[in-house]
Amino acid sequence: MDPLKNPFSPGAGNPPPELAGRDELLEQARIMLGRIKNGRYEQSLMLVGLRGVGKTVLLNRIHELAEAQGYGTVMVEATESRSLPELLIPALRQVLIKLDTLENVSSKVKLGLRVLRSFMGALKVKVSEVELGLDIDPQKGTADSGDLETDLAELFAALGEAAQDRKTAVAIIVDEIQYLSEAEMSALIMAIHRVSQRQLPLVLVGAGLPQLVGLAGRSKSYAERLFQYPEVGPLSKTDAMAALRDPVKKEGAAFAEDALKEIVGLTQGYPYFLQEWGYQAWNLAKKSPIDKSIVAHATAAAIKKLDQSFFRVRFDRLTPREKDYIRALADLGPGAHRSGDIADRLGVKVQSSAPLRSGLIRKGMIYSPAHGDTAFTVPLFDAFMLRTIPIWKKPKP
Repeated sequence: MDPLKNPFSPGAGNPPPELAGRDELLEQARIMLGRIKNGRYEQSLMLVGLRGVGKTVLLNRIHELAEAQGYGTVMVEATESRSLPELLIPALRQVLIKLDTLENVSSKVKLGLRVLRSFMGALKVKVSEVELGLDIDPQKGTADSGDLETDLAELFAALGEAAQDRKTAVAIIVDEIQYLSEAEMSALIMAIHRVSQRQLPLVLVGAGLPQLVGLAGRSKSYAERLFQYPEVGPLSKTDAMAALRDPVKKEGAAFAEDALKEIVGLTQGYPYFLQEWGYQAWNLAKKSPIDKSIVAHATAAAIKKLDQSFFRVRFDRLTPREKDYIRALADLGPGAHRSGDIADRLGVKVQSSAPLRSGLIRKGMIYSPAHGDTAFTVPLFDAFMLRTIPIWKKPKP
């Protein structure tokens, strides 16, 4: 069928043609934003889920909801290479500048800009003058201690007061939040605690891998009272079929029922994979309806593409020893496995493999769904490992 009319859009954070199965979560976000904008307390959100479940898509939609309600918005993606202050400073500066350009002069907004300058100077953040663009004196005695926890809390309070003075609110949206260090997460939680105590109109919306919950809990014991942690998982069978059926219907085409069931089974309902299989099936089909015979060819094309991109980019970041560890995990089959069983497959003691496991968790490759258990954060990665390293021997000690 005509590839120009292909409704599917596989890619990192690309909005799907049909955002199926997420209405309840988006309604939760809409209510949270509305309550905070109106000066009422509501817990911030931390979306938790594996790769490929559409967390970034949901963050983008929440960003749209916030802007529709008149919020000033900050949207950043945490990385292993940039600190939290480096990520936040340019974005917070943009929000404050927008607040400063509204009609009436606001001393609270001016104060917020000075506090931002103090924050940057005290922590010696490497943000260029061009990127920052603040020709303003620092606010002495505020956010200038050099302690991230103390200073970030004071900066968020100043930002919240500026927004309150302008009768608006601010949403800080952070993707891949599990890449923050424990100290950075602690500071972020402390800052949200400060604005919550003062009922300032500032909210944090984060998204990350399952280890995010443990990271937040280790950072601050009261984190569970500040945040809701909605789990973003694979779609139900009904929603997964709708995510395939409805977009092609809008283009005047259809899937055969057995083709739909086959794709849902192969993808396990993960939104990213549904988009990839749907995309390949559409391009390979000569006519509608798209039947099960096409799905077999689409599966081969989808797996080839995933192996070359989605899976490969993660695999290539690993050291040889890390590859051995996850190959041993894959060797045990789908699902979670005991860390001791993985160590046995490697021919080492659990204590010896612990640093490898910790490093892979930090890289976002694996997580611990229960104490002592280990599983991939990327669905279907076990099968990729078996295809990539079909013959594997225990590494020599």
